[in-house]
Amino acid sequence: MTLADLAAARGPASAAVLADQGLSEGERTALLNGMRGRLGEMRDSIARGLSSDAKSRTGMVGWNAKGLWDAPDALSSPLLKRVQAYAMAVNEENARMGRIVAAPTAGSAGTVPGALIGVGDHLDLDDDALLLPLVLAAGIGEVISKTMFIAGSTGGCQAEIGSSAAMAAAAVTEMLGGDAEASVHAAAMALMNTIGLVCDPVGGYVEVPCVSRNAFFAVHAVSSAQLALAGLRSVIPPDEVVQAMASVGRMLPPELRETGEGGIADTPTGRRIALEMAR
Repeated sequence: MTLADLAAARGPASAAVLADQGLSEGERTALLNGMRGRLGEMRDSIARGLSSDAKSRTGMVGWNAKGLWDAPDALSSPLLKRVQAYAMAVNEENARMGRIVAAPTAGSAGTVPGALIGVGDHLDLDDDALLLPLVLAAGIGEVISKTMFIAGSTGGCQAEIGSSAAMAAAAVTEMLGGDAEASVHAAAMALMNTIGLVCDPVGGYVEVPCVSRNAFFAVHAVSSAQLALAGLRSVIPPDEVVQAMASVGRMLPPELRETGEGGIADTPTGRRIALEMAR
């Protein structure tokens, strides 16, 4: 199935994702039960992350999510704060070696729950309303992965957190009542606006800038959903957006693909921190 196929589906895009799997009734039930379990794990990692200020093993992160969650809302924007804090909570749990759901990777694990559960909680929705949108998120990730490996080491952060932002954008769009076309175009707009993003973790650890990057791109996903729900569409067909991301990823030099040798990691401070870690 292509994104074009998915966008052309009648009704919710998640229904098309499920139909494409060719599942029996029993297998469909098992899949949905598994997804419900994933939602529970996501919620658990959010709760742990928001309540802990324990540092990661490197000491670079660990208190950001709780600090934001406990701080006064300077912008009077509870949704924005919630989405950011949820996303960082998950990634700081990852940095502390806690249990998380890779969605689709550990480094980008906060984007989908930050956006999907964050918006759901803001609107006081229960997990039943989030379940099929999460199925759609997985379907979007599956389609992208057929064109490009979803890993910063192969395509830069655009292939990793860009994919998670696309997954989250589609999920939020469906959760808010968007049809298949709107959901797929939300994913395309989210992915399009991450193209070129490099993977440059300081010291090679999935902490800086990864934790805050999940917060930013969870909001990015929600913004993409809002645009799609307002009727905006990607001028470039969604499948071509994925192909463009893959092409750029293959052109990125090794220094910008999770080696810790370029970008933020190659700043004087980044190099100093990496040296200290090595010692």
